Amino acid sequence: MRIFFAALLFSLSSFTTLSIDDKKIFLNEIELTRLNDHVNEIKTFAASNHKFNSKIAFLVDMKIKSGRNRFFVYDLEHDQILDQGLVAHGSGSETNIKGDILQFSNTPESNCTSLGKYAIEGSYKGVFGKAFRLAGLDQSNCNAMKRAIVLHHYKEVPYEEQGYYIINSHGCPMVNEVFFKRLEKIIDSSKSKILLSVYYE
Repeated sequence: MRIFFAALLFSLSSFTTLSIDDKKIFLNEIELTRLNDHVNEIKTFAASNHKFNSKIAFLVDMKIKSGRNRFFVYDLEHDQILDQGLVAHGSGSETNIKGDILQFSNTPESNCTSLGKYAIEGSYKGVFGKAFRLAGLDQSNCNAMKRAIVLHHYKEVPYEEQGYYIINSHGCPMVNEVFFKRLEKIIDSSKSKILLSVYYE
């Protein structure tokens, strides 16, 4: 599926609308600020760690509801969102607190999502098919390998945005099969490791 680049547009209005392959991205000013903060962090990190890809990165904003697209493929050179999709968070991150507040943990067996930067490592074939191992690069996610936190697909994750919450994972960033195939092409064609940033603030 061909993805048409769409430049990130900043406006003073409450929402910024971006068009990607006839799909709309609605990011409010706060969401755009969070995205840019973490893009800048990734740029700085990749610039000082040359084994990482400095041209493209993946970002996941866990503050955005799971029924909305919150997994972004980002062009670091041209400051563009290239693609977007739904992604599940861990069932252990649910708190049932009003306002849909999530919690995060690096503890094994917690079934929580862990925040922080990840290096996308090699692939393997598991119970969900092809998946990519994730190495946590921060104290907040350093147990990712021990916890078997991986990027994988699952048929129950919808492709289109929903007006309600989607299925939860056991802590892995779990995406739709069609979206995963697009991510897979990017990862497999990269000569250096791609960074994944999962954030909440």
